Amino acid sequence: MTAARTVIGILLFDGVEELDAVGPWEVFRTAEAARPDALHCFTVAETAAAVTCANGMRILADHDLAGAPAIDVIVVPGGEGTHGVIANPALLDWIRETAAACRWVTSVCTGARVLLAAGPARGKRITTYHSAIPELRATGEAAEVVDGERWVQDGNLVSAAGVSAGIDMALWLLGQLFDAAFAREIQHVIEYDPAPPYGAVA
Repeated sequence: MTAARTVIGILLFDGVEELDAVGPWEVFRTAEAARPDALHCFTVAETAAAVTCANGMRILADHDLAGAPAIDVIVVPGGEGTHGVIANPALLDWIRETAAACRWVTSVCTGARVLLAAGPARGKRITTYHSAIPELRATGEAAEVVDGERWVQDGNLVSAAGVSAGIDMALWLLGQLFDAAFAREIQHVIEYDPAPPYGAVA
Protein backbone atom coordinates (compact mmCIF):
# COMPACT_ATOMS: atom_id res chain seq x y z
CA MET A 1 0.00 0.00 0.00
CA THR A 2 1.38 3.41 -0.95
CA ALA A 3 1.75 5.83 1.96
CA ALA A 4 -0.20 9.07 1.73
CA ARG A 5 1.68 12.21 0.81
CA THR A 6 2.63 14.58 3.60
CA VAL A 7 0.87 17.88 2.90
CA ILE A 8 2.54 21.09 4.04
CA GLY A 9 0.66 24.38 4.16
CA ILE A 10 2.51 27.69 4.48
CA LEU A 11 0.30 30.52 5.72
CA LEU A 12 0.54 33.91 3.99
CA PHE A 13 -0.90 37.22 5.19
CA ASP A 14 -0.37 40.92 4.57
CA GLY A 15 2.90 42.01 6.19
CA VAL A 16 4.43 38.52 6.25
CA GLU A 17 8.22 38.56 6.17
CA GLU A 18 9.18 37.20 2.76
CA LEU A 19 12.05 34.90 3.70
CA ASP A 20 10.10 33.48 6.65
CA ALA A 21 7.74 31.92 4.12
CA VAL A 22 9.93 31.57 1.03
CA GLY A 23 12.85 29.89 2.86
CA PRO A 24 10.78 26.88 3.98
CA TRP A 25 8.98 26.96 0.62
CA GLU A 26 12.31 26.51 -1.19
CA VAL A 27 13.23 23.56 1.02
CA PHE A 28 9.88 21.79 0.82
CA ARG A 29 9.21 22.40 -2.87
CA THR A 30 12.70 21.18 -3.78
CA ALA A 31 11.96 18.07 -1.73
CA GLU A 32 8.59 17.70 -3.48
CA ALA A 33 10.31 17.82 -6.86
CA ALA A 34 12.50 14.93 -5.73
CA ARG A 35 9.67 12.91 -4.14
CA PRO A 36 6.34 14.11 -5.57
CA ASP A 37 4.61 10.94 -4.44
CA ALA A 38 5.56 11.59 -0.81
CA LEU A 39 5.30 15.35 -0.29
CA HIS A 40 3.17 18.30 -1.38
CA CYS A 41 3.66 21.92 -0.29
CA PHE A 42 1.35 24.85 -0.97
CA THR A 43 0.61 28.35 0.27
CA VAL A 44 -2.66 29.41 1.83
CA ALA A 45 -4.11 32.83 2.68
CA GLU A 46 -7.37 34.04 4.15
CA THR A 47 -8.73 35.14 0.77
CA ALA A 48 -7.86 34.83 -2.92
CA ALA A 49 -6.56 38.41 -3.01
CA ALA A 50 -2.83 39.05 -3.46
CA VAL A 51 -0.84 39.25 -0.23
CA THR A 52 1.54 42.20 0.14
CA CYS A 53 4.57 41.09 2.13
CA ALA A 54 6.64 43.11 4.60
CA ASN A 55 9.16 44.29 2.02
CA GLY A 56 6.68 44.82 -0.79
CA MET A 57 6.68 41.47 -2.60
CA ARG A 58 3.15 40.54 -3.74
CA ILE A 59 2.13 36.87 -3.74
CA LEU A 60 -0.99 35.00 -4.81
CA ALA A 61 -1.54 32.05 -2.49
CA ASP A 62 -2.39 28.66 -3.96
CA HIS A 63 -5.55 28.39 -1.84
CA ASP A 64 -7.79 30.47 0.35
CA LEU A 65 -8.87 29.10 3.74
CA ALA A 66 -12.11 27.70 2.41
CA GLY A 67 -10.46 25.82 -0.44
CA ALA A 68 -7.31 24.55 1.26
CA PRO A 69 -6.75 20.77 1.38
CA ALA A 70 -6.20 19.04 4.70
CA ILE A 71 -2.77 19.90 6.11
CA ASP A 72 -0.31 17.61 7.91
CA VAL A 73 2.31 20.30 8.59
CA ILE A 74 1.46 23.97 9.08
CA VAL A 75 4.09 26.70 8.76
CA VAL A 76 3.23 30.08 10.31
CA PRO A 77 5.76 32.74 9.25
CA GLY A 78 6.35 36.02 11.05
CA GLY A 79 6.61 39.68 10.19
CA GLU A 80 4.87 42.85 11.28
CA GLY A 81 1.69 41.43 9.79
CA THR A 82 1.41 38.99 12.70
CA HIS A 83 -0.20 41.82 14.71
CA GLY A 84 -3.04 41.80 12.20
CA VAL A 85 -3.32 38.02 12.37
CA ILE A 86 -3.72 37.97 16.15
CA ALA A 87 -6.45 40.61 15.84
CA ASN A 88 -8.35 38.39 13.37
CA PRO A 89 -10.51 35.87 15.30
CA ALA A 90 -11.54 33.97 12.17
CA LEU A 91 -7.95 33.41 11.09
CA LEU A 92 -6.89 32.43 14.62
CA ASP A 93 -9.74 29.91 14.73
CA TRP A 94 -8.59 28.41 11.43
CA ILE A 95 -5.00 28.14 12.68
CA ARG A 96 -6.16 26.55 15.95
CA GLU A 97 -8.42 24.02 14.23
CA THR A 98 -5.88 23.20 11.54
CA ALA A 99 -3.02 22.79 14.01
CA ALA A 100 -5.07 20.40 16.15
CA ALA A 101 -5.12 17.91 13.27
CA CYS A 102 -1.49 18.41 12.18
CA ARG A 103 1.41 16.04 12.61
CA TRP A 104 3.75 19.04 12.98
CA VAL A 105 2.97 22.65 13.89
CA THR A 106 5.73 25.14 13.07
CA SER A 107 6.51 28.84 13.17
CA VAL A 108 9.25 31.06 11.86
CA CYS A 109 10.32 34.32 13.53
CA THR A 110 7.37 36.13 15.11
CA GLY A 111 5.03 33.47 13.81
CA ALA A 112 5.47 32.17 17.37
CA ARG A 113 3.41 35.19 18.45
CA VAL A 114 0.55 33.85 16.33
CA LEU A 115 0.84 30.31 17.70
CA LEU A 116 0.67 31.69 21.23
CA ALA A 117 -2.41 33.72 20.39
CA ALA A 118 -4.08 30.79 18.63
CA GLY A 119 -3.14 28.37 21.38
CA PRO A 120 -0.80 25.65 20.04
CA ALA A 121 2.35 27.21 21.56
CA ARG A 122 0.93 27.86 25.02
CA GLY A 123 2.79 25.96 27.70
CA LYS A 124 5.54 24.98 25.23
CA ARG A 125 9.22 25.78 24.85
CA ILE A 126 9.56 28.12 21.87
CA THR A 127 11.89 30.58 20.22
CA THR A 128 11.31 33.61 18.04
CA TYR A 129 12.97 36.63 16.47
CA HIS A 130 15.58 38.02 18.87
CA SER A 131 13.89 41.37 19.45
CA ALA A 132 10.53 39.70 20.17
CA ILE A 133 11.87 37.42 22.90
CA PRO A 134 11.16 39.89 25.79
CA GLU A 135 7.62 40.47 24.48
CA LEU A 136 6.78 36.77 24.33
CA ARG A 137 8.40 36.09 27.70
CA ALA A 138 6.31 38.88 29.22
CA THR A 139 3.06 37.17 28.17
CA GLY A 140 3.84 34.25 30.46
CA GLU A 141 2.02 31.97 28.02
CA ALA A 142 5.01 29.88 26.92
CA ALA A 143 6.78 27.45 29.23
CA GLU A 144 10.05 29.02 28.08
CA VAL A 145 11.13 31.41 25.34
CA VAL A 146 14.61 30.29 24.32
CA ASP A 147 17.35 32.65 23.18
CA GLY A 148 20.33 31.71 21.01
CA GLU A 149 18.88 28.65 19.21
CA ARG A 150 18.05 28.44 15.51
CA TRP A 151 15.01 26.27 16.21
CA VAL A 152 13.38 24.65 19.23
CA GLN A 153 11.25 21.50 19.33
CA ASP A 154 8.66 20.74 22.00
CA GLY A 155 6.58 17.72 21.08
CA ASN A 156 5.11 18.30 17.64
CA LEU A 157 5.65 22.06 17.87
CA VAL A 158 8.80 23.46 16.21
CA SER A 159 9.60 27.17 16.30
CA ALA A 160 12.44 28.85 14.45
CA ALA A 161 14.25 32.05 15.29
CA GLY A 162 14.31 34.98 12.88
CA VAL A 163 13.96 35.03 9.12
CA SER A 164 16.71 32.78 7.68
CA ALA A 165 16.35 30.33 10.58
CA GLY A 166 13.24 29.02 8.87
CA ILE A 167 15.51 27.29 6.33
CA ASP A 168 17.33 25.45 9.11
CA MET A 169 14.04 24.44 10.71
CA ALA A 170 12.60 23.22 7.41
CA LEU A 171 15.68 21.11 6.67
CA TRP A 172 15.58 19.59 10.17
CA LEU A 173 11.89 18.83 9.75
CA LEU A 174 12.57 17.21 6.39
CA GLY A 175 14.93 14.87 8.23
CA GLN A 176 12.12 13.94 10.61
CA LEU A 177 9.60 13.39 7.83
CA PHE A 178 12.03 11.29 5.77
CA ASP A 179 15.62 10.82 6.95
CA ALA A 180 18.81 12.78 7.44
CA ALA A 181 20.29 11.56 4.15
CA PHE A 182 17.39 13.00 2.14
CA ALA A 183 17.53 16.27 4.08
CA ARG A 184 21.27 16.52 3.35
CA GLU A 185 20.55 15.89 -0.34
CA ILE A 186 18.07 18.77 -0.44
CA GLN A 187 20.46 20.98 1.52
CA HIS A 188 23.08 20.26 -1.16
CA VAL A 189 20.65 20.93 -4.01
CA ILE A 190 19.76 24.38 -2.68
CA GLU A 191 23.45 25.02 -1.83
CA TYR A 192 22.65 25.91 1.75
CA ASP A 193 26.06 26.14 3.38
CA PRO A 194 26.08 29.52 5.16
CA ALA A 195 29.36 31.39 5.15
CA PRO A 196 28.33 35.03 5.67
CA PRO A 197 30.92 37.67 4.77
CA TYR A 198 30.52 39.43 8.11
CA GLY A 199 30.29 38.17 11.67
CA ALA A 200 26.97 38.54 13.45
CA VAL A 201 26.42 41.50 15.76
CA ALA A 202 26.40 40.31 19.35
